[in-house]
Amino acid sequence: MMGSDPRSERPLLLVPAPGVPVLGPSGASAHVRGIAGALRPVAIVAAREVDGRGAHAELDIPVVAVGVPGWPSWLDRYREYTEVWTSRRVARAAVRLAPTLLWERHTLFSDAGWKAHAATGAPWILEVNAPPVQERLRYETVRLRDWAEGWERDVLRAAPRVVAVSAWLADWLRALGCRDVRHVPNGVVPHVGDREGTRRALGIEGKFVVGFLGSMKPWHGVERLPALLDALPDAHGLVVGEGPVRVSHPRLLHAGQVSEARVADLVAAMDVGLAPYGADAPPWFCPLKILAYRAQGTPVVATDVGDCRLLVGDAGTVIPNGKRAIDATVDAVRAWAGRRAPPWTRTWDDVVADARAPAPPVSG
Repeated sequence: MMGSDPRSERPLLLVPAPGVPVLGPSGASAHVRGIAGALRPVAIVAAREVDGRGAHAELDIPVVAVGVPGWPSWLDRYREYTEVWTSRRVARAAVRLAPTLLWERHTLFSDAGWKAHAATGAPWILEVNAPPVQERLRYETVRLRDWAEGWERDVLRAAPRVVAVSAWLADWLRALGCRDVRHVPNGVVPHVGDREGTRRALGIEGKFVVGFLGSMKPWHGVERLPALLDALPDAHGLVVGEGPVRVSHPRLLHAGQVSEARVADLVAAMDVGLAPYGADAPPWFCPLKILAYRAQGTPVVATDVGDCRLLVGDAGTVIPNGKRAIDATVDAVRAWAGRRAPPWTRTWDDVVADARAPAPPVSG
């Protein structure tokens, strides 16, 4: 059962996505580690433990990295078969570990949890962070679209329980015909940040600091920060993280990629935390940055996309996403000057408990 006695369990966490290494720097990898810390699996069975970006965290849980098969360039049209074979490697490794519970991070062309569930009888929770085909069409290439869409539909409908990280995803999954769908927002590691000590160390004591935490993808909106600082001449900026979009300004500090404990310090040092997603941001995500801001009592100014409004609550301001987003952001940031929000932490333990809670009875 989903909520069985943890003392007799052998949970496994499956991460078949080649692009989500367990120790990687992205939010997706941090999410994997958060789930692992709460689930306490006997092992994480993954395509990769690290990739070319290197290891950006430590973990005291064994990782079984099955690797990704090579593929000849002249067969590029069928390259997606490498993902299928990777998922089958994950399934075989999972079966050998005799699990009593399977938690899988869903990825396109993986049926690893389905295969392991069928072979072992272990309950299978499928965690969905995006609609796989739509996401890949937006950012990458889908070589065999009809096949991909059929694969996506079959796997999602087969899962006994599907965990959706956002309300949009939960609605999409129900419309697709999935069985037990749970809307379970993300969590955060509960570190208490050192606000005053960090501000002293950074030389920003007495200054008004507007911050951004994230991997700085093109749709994250970090490119709005210089214009925001121009409109707020008394403010300083602080960016935590690394990514493909780089911004600069005379009053902007870059902290780079840091540990989760250091993230808490830096977020606590901010006076306002930004989630300024652009109009091209996907509607299905649940932003980790907002949870990190709220855990430190840092007020949030976010654009209205994904689960932002739900997560911000009364601890910040959510503005419409449009041509005047900069002006609205400036007004919202000014309105929070000199104020803090009550710290609120949704932990990864909360996430796993919500996902595993018994299904409510069916009435009527």
